[in-house]
This record gives sequence, structure tokens and C-alpha cells, in this order.
Amino acid sequence: MPKHHVFKSILAQAEETPPVPTAVVYPLSDVALEGAVDAARARVIQPILIGPSAEIAALAKAKKLDIAGFETVEAATQEEAADIGVALCLAGKAEILMKGSLHTDTLMHAVMRDGTGLRGARRISHAFIFDVPSYPHMLMITDAAVNITPDLKEKADIVQNAIDLAHVLKIEKPKVAILSAVETVTPRIQSTIDAAALCKMAERGQITGGLLDGPLAFDNAVNLRAAKIKKINSPVAGRADILVVPDLESGNMLAKQLEYLAGAEAAGIVLGARVPIVLTSRADGPKARLASAALAAMMAQAKAADRIGLKR
Repeated sequence: MPKHHVFKSILAQAEETPPVPTAVVYPLSDVALEGAVDAARARVIQPILIGPSAEIAALAKAKKLDIAGFETVEAATQEEAADIGVALCLAGKAEILMKGSLHTDTLMHAVMRDGTGLRGARRISHAFIFDVPSYPHMLMITDAAVNITPDLKEKADIVQNAIDLAHVLKIEKPKVAILSAVETVTPRIQSTIDAAALCKMAERGQITGGLLDGPLAFDNAVNLRAAKIKKINSPVAGRADILVVPDLESGNMLAKQLEYLAGAEAAGIVLGARVPIVLTSRADGPKARLASAALAAMMAQAKAADRIGLKR
């Protein structure tokens, strides 16, 4: 019987480097605080807990979680905690921003704020990393959580963000499938036009570091037999590392189908900001939370290495 295999490798890579200072924003639920403690115990992150310190301490005591070695920064409200977390990242005191039990909109409002937020040169996007027992390697899906109906320019950023993450995961030339309902360019289906344009952008060097093909339907993106039946001659078809979905709705449905019907395990991370951002769901289990933290730690270490390289 196929087994999960991807997250073990991700955790092993993350543990090769020192724990990364991480602003954990408003960890006032069991799963949020436990996730930070688990990641610290695995030497993936060094948490900075931001929120009402007395309430955080009371929760830790009730759940028998040892937070004695963690720095705590006082914040009375979710909004204040989000602002402090972003400020710590801007000041270089934290290299990862991690969502606790506050609303995602509250955290992302602070991230996206003009002047004091964490927006970088590219569009911010989200990527899921899936460990699918029946698939031979890691499968990434983007964007299923942040961008609702991205246009072509935004899709180009989404693709580049995903490729950069794949490089951090030591996939030198990730195979990127641009998904649609069909595998032929059809003027009435905008996602097929976008897919063709993205592939041409990659040919002209506007997107780098990956091997793109599309439009591809889901079956011929991940199943070589399906691709051969439809006579699709492509190095990406049937072997995709990254699936780029047309919009958030289709991506969200695909991600949840893999998780609940195919037994997949998922980790997620927000890309394109000045620091990696961990956006966990209340439904995420301990393994997914730890893997998400590990992804962020690897991205933070890669950013630090790039900065050192630029200085040299």
C-alpha cells in the first residue's frame, strides 16, 4: 500500500539548519500554541509569541506546554498582534510570520498595508505542498487560498513564486502544468489563453527556472497513461511537480478533494512577501502544521543565503 513520504524529507531538510526566529501572532487556541511548541521542539523555529501574555501562559499551563524559553510580546488585540508581528519581521527580529488563532483577514490586512506591510516586488500568493500516497513525488498546487481570480500578470507571479519554492525543495527544474478543463487552446475558455501565454512568457525568459506546459487537464497533468491516450507529447504531462489552477475556487476544491478523498496530507505557505508566512487552518493536524513551519524555515534560510550572496 502506498505511504506518505514527502513531509519526512521536508522536515529532514529543515532540521539541517538552526531554528528560525518566528513571529507567532495571537496563539490563543490549542492547535495554534501546540503547533508553535511542536515546531520549536523539532528545532525548526524559534517562536516569539505575540498576544495577551497572561492568557497565553494560562493556555500553556492548561495544556501542559512548556513555553518557558520563548520570548513573549504583549498585545491586547488581534489587530495589535498582527501589526507587531509585521513590525518584527520588517525590523529583522523575526524571519517568518506565523498565523495563530486570529482571523486570516486580520493578519493579511497588516501584511498588505501600504508603507508598513510586507509586500515585495511580486504578487503575494499561496502554495500547498501535497504528500499524495499514490503520487511518486511531491505535488504543489497554487493558488488555492489568496488570489481569487488572478489575471495573466498575477498568474506569472504565482508561477514564479512556486518555482522558487520548488528550488528551495531541491527540485532543480520543476515541471509546471498550467491547468484548465481541456488541453487545447480554446478562445472561449480564458484559462487556456492564459496557459498558452504563460508558456510563451517562459520561452522568452519572463518566467525562469521551470519547465512549463499548458493548457493541460488535471488527468493528463498527473497521469502519463492519460496523456498518452490523448497523444500529448510533453515532458510535463503525467509528471507535473506544480499544478497552477485557473482560480481560487477550482484550486480550493482540488486541494480538498486530494486531502479528503485521496488521503493526501497538505502543508501550506504564503510566498512573495518579504518573509515567508505560515497560514494554517483550524482543521490542520500537527503534522501539517509542522511541515508548513518547515517549509517557511527553508524559505527563510534561502532568503538569508541570497542576502549574504548579494553582499559578497
